[in-house]
Amino acid sequence: MEILGIDIGGSGIKGAPVDIESGTLTAERKRIPTPTPATPEAVARTVEGMRKHFDWHGPIGIAFPARIKHGVALTASNIDPTWIGTDAAALFSSATGCPVFVLNDADAAGVASMQFGVGKGRNDLVLFLTFGTGIGSALFINQVLVPNSELGHLTLRGMVAEHYASDRARKDGDLPWKEYAGRIQEYLDRLEFLLAPDLIIIGGSLSREKKREKYFHLLKTQAELTTALLENNAGIIGAAYSAEVLVNT
Repeated sequence: MEILGIDIGGSGIKGAPVDIESGTLTAERKRIPTPTPATPEAVARTVEGMRKHFDWHGPIGIAFPARIKHGVALTASNIDPTWIGTDAAALFSSATGCPVFVLNDADAAGVASMQFGVGKGRNDLVLFLTFGTGIGSALFINQVLVPNSELGHLTLRGMVAEHYASDRARKDGDLPWKEYAGRIQEYLDRLEFLLAPDLIIIGGSLSREKKREKYFHLLKTQAELTTALLENNAGIIGAAYSAEVLVNT
């Protein structure tokens, strides 16, 4: 079965149809720049453009950079603040004429990893982290998602953790990889103290092999530590898989 997955980010909106049984894209991924400003109306038009590109008429799953509850955006990360309080699911459904399921972008990537990646078959406490513009998190216990964890907003050294340990912080501070690995280590130490996960999966841009080889060997955790396999397609795949709930409703 195929469902269209769309991953909305601060700089780009990516999408593709997904075979939700195998977790594979069934067409070449399309990327459209995120509109500026990224208002609800502008993003909805872009999502409709994505639907038209694939000539799609079925369910759509959307990964969105905000805390999502019952389809409503409760926060706004790297998008326009007018999203706060917007019923994103209803807006996208109206714009596309299709049933739409919306979830947090890190949760979507985590779902993909648990269903089709390194988290598959794990029935313990798994923490999925994305290091990019910010730090996203997804928490799973016995394969069940605990939604909207937002652990990138913990306090670390007197500041929001993602301002200290995200990949953007590394770039903005022009940090050597060894120093940046130290920041990641501090963040992981805090998470292990609070949660004691059995497995930690690092996703996002830091899961790419060219970056992994620069920092991963410097990290040490009590939990099993690994990097994700699906990289930039994880949000698309996880959003599509999560939208299966729309099929029989």
